[in-house]
Amino acid sequence: MSRSVLYYFAPQSPWTYLGHARLAALLRQSRREVSVLPADLGKVFPVSGGLPLPKRAPQRQAYRLVELKRFAEHLGVPLNVQPRYFPVDGNPAALLITAVQQRDGTDAAMTLAGAILAACWAQERDIANEGTLLELLAECDLPDERLAQSREADTQARYDAHTQAAIDAGIFGAPTYIVDGEMFWGQDRLDFVARKLGL
Repeated sequence: MSRSVLYYFAPQSPWTYLGHARLAALLRQSRREVSVLPADLGKVFPVSGGLPLPKRAPQRQAYRLVELKRFAEHLGVPLNVQPRYFPVDGNPAALLITAVQQRDGTDAAMTLAGAILAACWAQERDIANEGTLLELLAECDLPDERLAQSREADTQARYDAHTQAAIDAGIFGAPTYIVDGEMFWGQDRLDFVARKLGL
């Protein structure tokens, strides 16, 4: 069995944002590798019973805001529960992370993913905007040609493969971590992930 932790996420997910830095720390502590697997929740939800945020019941939408504020305060993580640019199309950012993973490696992809998540949820930046994505590449010391490469057919095929793998694995939300074949859904399960990693 692979020692790589499978990390399925969406770059527009606040829950992914809340867990990203903590996951990275757990990976460093455990010296485990990670497979960075952005997936298209727009394709995952219909086959798993999920609904996009605007279609959820008002009660669920209201409680989501309570929980986001609660977790952000508990974790000491800056977060705008209703950022200026949200809902936002996560696909351009996901494709960019995929292109960086392919060409620059896992560490670069994790760094860029963290920057994109923070841009959306802490910095009031539009992660679907080409200019913003170019700025984030520069801030992560990555070449700006990655943006053009993110639009190539091979990158789209990889992203589609991540999404299909998520569906095949029974994943229904982000973030989801798979450690040694065991699934953990949600950043609030990272304590269990740590135990599974032997920490």
